[in-house]
Amino acid sequence: MERARAAFAGGRTRPLSWRTAQLEGLLRFIDESESEIAAAIAADLGRSPMATFMADIGPVRHEIRHTLSQLAKWARATPVRVSAATAPGKAWSLPEPKGTVLILGTWNFPLLLTVQPLVSALAAGNTVLLKPSDLAGETGALLARLLPRYVDPEAVRVVLGDGKVNRALLEQRFDHIFFTGSTVVGKAVMTAAANHLTPVTLELGGKSPVIVTADADIEVAARRIAWAKSINSGQTCIAPDYVLVEDAVRPQLVERLLVELSAHGANDTTHIVNDRHLDRLAGALAGHGGEQFGGVINRDKLAITPALVTDPDPDSELMREEIFGPILPLLSVRSVREAVDFVNQRPKPLALYLFTSSRDTERTVLEQTSSGAVVVNHLLYHLLVPELPFGGVGDSGMGSYHGKHGFDTFSHHKAVLRKPARPDPSAAYPPYGTGMQKVLRRLMG
Repeated sequence: MERARAAFAGGRTRPLSWRTAQLEGLLRFIDESESEIAAAIAADLGRSPMATFMADIGPVRHEIRHTLSQLAKWARATPVRVSAATAPGKAWSLPEPKGTVLILGTWNFPLLLTVQPLVSALAAGNTVLLKPSDLAGETGALLARLLPRYVDPEAVRVVLGDGKVNRALLEQRFDHIFFTGSTVVGKAVMTAAANHLTPVTLELGGKSPVIVTADADIEVAARRIAWAKSINSGQTCIAPDYVLVEDAVRPQLVERLLVELSAHGANDTTHIVNDRHLDRLAGALAGHGGEQFGGVINRDKLAITPALVTDPDPDSELMREEIFGPILPLLSVRSVREAVDFVNQRPKPLALYLFTSSRDTERTVLEQTSSGAVVVNHLLYHLLVPELPFGGVGDSGMGSYHGKHGFDTFSHHKAVLRKPARPDPSAAYPPYGTGMQKVLRRLMG
């Protein structure tokens, strides 16, 4: 912490040349270490190299390149027009780094969700304490070993350890804290940050719903839902958590989902991260009250086959808690209105997915629900658009990042006003005469 603060206080992180050099270093790290990154993630999660490229390596590489192409523009001062009341003068906002920031990564996408916020933090000119998740220990060890070769080792400090280390870090006074993880831990992070009035960005989870309307293309909807649910064995914060389908097309959707879940699940080599999470999923399957298809557990391999659960009890654990595994509950609704009401009666989700061919239905769902993001007729792809803010609302998070949104998250936009020393008429100061009062009312009213 002291070394990171000293590096920032020395001013070396402010020039664009330093920031660009760090981003170029990160890009070289990704390019030169792809095979090692894939091997580490395979050791942590069992994921295949191609799946890791799609989920971790490709998106981070794209984020770095996009940031490098736009950084000079983002870092410029933004002129602001002064009003008649403040003229003559010039005003502008100036983005400046916040200082030393803490990034607490998570395990399910251990490169993407640790290094992608690092891209934004370095672009904004901060020094960083980077804490990978101990549940992805191989990837964390790789970051600790390799990152100092590619970025300023005094400005980027990788810290390894378990929850005790997290708690010790949170006792320090940072200038910003960025956390990715569960809502429960997010609340603890925010409580700790409050002791120092440290601003936080919380990238949390939640139960992201899928609404499938009677006019949707059911074959495409089933294929895309099953694909999104199967990625990383369902251990994805923006995975579809449950499906609400209109009665008229429920039989067709169930039939296609059973086929597609089986096919996509067979292609995913990712295992559940540990025994505790496997036990949690087994518990969720034990008391849902619905009809279950699939969901065979193999404890030796930390694996569970994709499961479709139709008509679970809405008050069951399966429908109350984020699943974070390859289990997909499905409930019937009589109308889009009923689906919207169901979503609105629950905490605001990180993402909402809608399958429909109707622009009116799309407009209704967009206007009458609240979520971190909405994707129409697909899932997950909003994550790959750096110009879109990525973040939650309510229980699913606070703040956003990606692209300029990430640069702004790790920057303080300082207001600056410059006025000339002259003219300096005495009438501008109290006591104000009757005429000057009229002028001031007109200028400032």
